[in-house]
Amino acid sequence: MQILIAEDDAISRRMLEATLSKWAYEPVVACNGLEALKALEAKDCPRLAILDWMMPEMDGLEVCRKIRATTGRAPVYILLLTAKGTKQDIVTGLEAGADDYLAKPFDRNELRARLRVGQRIVELQSSLADRVRQLEDALANVKQLQGLIPICCYCKKIRGDQNYWQQVEAYMSAHSEARFSHGICPECMDTVVRRELEELAQFNAQADSERQPVPCLHRARDHAPALLLPDSEAPPLAAST
Repeated sequence: MQILIAEDDAISRRMLEATLSKWAYEPVVACNGLEALKALEAKDCPRLAILDWMMPEMDGLEVCRKIRATTGRAPVYILLLTAKGTKQDIVTGLEAGADDYLAKPFDRNELRARLRVGQRIVELQSSLADRVRQLEDALANVKQLQGLIPICCYCKKIRGDQNYWQQVEAYMSAHSEARFSHGICPECMDTVVRRELEELAQFNAQADSERQPVPCLHRARDHAPALLLPDSEAPPLAAST
């Protein structure tokens, strides 16, 4: 994990840089408050920062205020490091936007413990931000039916947003994630489908009974073709000699 070190004193800066490297962190160095602000405003800025209170160009308190005033960016965990150690100094630093406060000269074990706390908070914030994005993406894809829906009391069509009347399944598909598979309920099977099947069977039976035989042509030997009606008899064929 990257950690910004903003310290104008060269000896203290090098000591912090060596200590963080030993703890497997990746230090990013700034020599004054203005450089620290630019580093924290970068796109892939460190999510953890150690800021000295007293620095040229811009002090640590002003850096905290400007970072906290910036919206739409990932939060930065700021540890304020200073020789000022009174209760009022601590209150002033925290109110300026610092997350933690460590007075100089500091104990290395205490610094390491506080950095681990900051790291856990940063990781938790990242996890929550990812979950929020996932929820926002899910909500963007959810369609809800709500309010008063006009429906015809006869044909059961629904009037849509553009004042068009649609079948229920068409309207539901357009306003929700529902998909339809058509079937026949038992009541409609008894009152509609069976009746239509019976009427169709009666129609087919009546059509079979009224069907007329098809006339055919009979050709007698040495005679022109003759039309045979259904009730007529064919003339006998002469025996061949």
